[in-house]
Amino acid sequence: MAGCTSRCRQGVQKLIQSLQRLVSGTLTKDKADDELEMTMVCHRPEGLEQLEAQTNFSKQELQILYRGFKNECPSGVVNEETFKHIYAQFFPHGDASMYAHYLFNAFDTTNNGSIKFKDFVVGLSILLRGTLREKLEWTFHLYDINRDGYINREEMTEIVRAIYDMMGKYTYPALKGDVPQQHVDAFFQKMDKNKDGVVTMEE
Repeated sequence: MAGCTSRCRQGVQKLIQSLQRLVSGTLTKDKADDELEMTMVCHRPEGLEQLEAQTNFSKQELQILYRGFKNECPSGVVNEETFKHIYAQFFPHGDASMYAHYLFNAFDTTNNGSIKFKDFVVGLSILLRGTLREKLEWTFHLYDINRDGYINREEMTEIVRAIYDMMGKYTYPALKGDVPQQHVDAFFQKMDKNKDGVVTMEE
C-alpha cells in the first residue's frame, strides 16, 4: 500500500510538471518520451477521442497528461490525502490544506472522494482554455461549498482565509486579523446586487 501511495505521489508530481509545461507552452514529447510511451502504453486510453471532444486539449496533450496521471498510479485515481500532499509542496511557507480540500472537492464532480483522469482534465481544460462563462461557473462551484447554488458570506470567508493560510508569510500586504473580512465585504458590496446577503451565479 505504501508503495502504491509513493507511486501515486510521484505520478501526480510528474503530472503537475506536465501542467506547468502545458501552461508555459513547452509541453512536447521528445524521442525519449515516445520510446517510453511505446514500452509502457502500447494502447490508447479508452475514451481519448471522447475527451478530446469534451476538452480544449489536443490528443497529444491528453496522451501526455494521461501517462503522468495513470501510468505512475495504476489505480487511476487520486485521493484527497495525496492531492493535499502534492499541493502543499508548492506552498512550503503556508498551510495549503484547506484550500487544497476545497479545490479537490471542485474537481471531484461525483463526490466519491477521488479524482479520476476525466474529472481532472475536464476541470483543467475549463480553467486553462474555457470561455469566460465556463471559468466563472467552475469558480462559482469552488466557492459554493455547500452546493446550494449561492455563495454566502461564511463560504466566501472560509475560502479567503484558506487562500491567506496557503500563502503564509508571503502574503502581501502582511495579513492582519480583519483583512479577509475586508475582502469579503468588498466582494459582496460589488457582487450582491440585490443586497440579500448571497451571491448567485447570474450576479
